This record gives sequence, C-alpha cells and structure tokens, in this order.
Amino acid sequence: QVHLVESGGGLAQPGGSLRLSCTAPGFIVNSCGMDWYRQVAGKQREWVSRISSDGITSYTEAVKGRFTISKDKAKDTMYLQMNSLKPEDTAMYFCKTDGRICPYISLYDDYWGQGTQVTVSS
Repeated sequence: QVHLVESGGGLAQPGGSLRLSCTAPGFIVNSCGMDWYRQVAGKQREWVSRISSDGITSYTEAVKGRFTISKDKAKDTMYLQMNSLKPEDTAMYFCKTDGRICPYISLYDDYWGQGTQVTVSS
C-alpha cells in the first residue's frame, strides 16, 4: 500500500506560476519513477510528466518549456513547477506511480494521490 498526497494547487492568473507537491514514502521517491497526470471533469485523464528513478524527465508537448518535474529526496517529495500558466492548464492534477516503474509495486498495480485542483483564470 502506497500513499501519495498532492498539494499546492490553487488559483493563478494566465502567465502566473504554481508549484505542486506530491509526498510519498521515502523509498518510493528514492527508487521509483513517478508521474503527474491531469484531468478536467468529463474528459480523459492526461499524462503530463514523468521523472524516472534515475531522474530522467519527460513531458507532454503541451507543457514543454513551461513545466519542470523534480524530486527532493530529502523531503520525500516530487514537484511540478508550473510557469507561464494558461487557462487550458486548468485541471485536477494527480501524482502516480506503478509497478512498471517501481520495484516495490506489483507489476500491474498503480497508486494515485487524491488530486489537487489548479485553476488558471483572470
């Protein structure tokens, strides 16, 4: 059982910034890949970014150059720094890990946080 907890969402203006946090057990942050997803009500959940167990990062095209994923292993936390926010970034943001990228999780299992809401509006 893996407990992930997101925080840091809120209201931002277009062009503004927010930093999301995802806390997890230390052995997860240290040894597992972790993802950020986002979802708008009534629409399919969208993958946003990944940081691998080795710290390699990747992003969906829509956020490249604006968002940065990172980990602070000393704080058992993964972050998503979101800059130059756009209204289309408005969504519930979730952190996730799964057995394909984490040796402590069964291969076909995955674990999600509860989500944190990001709203970008003037």
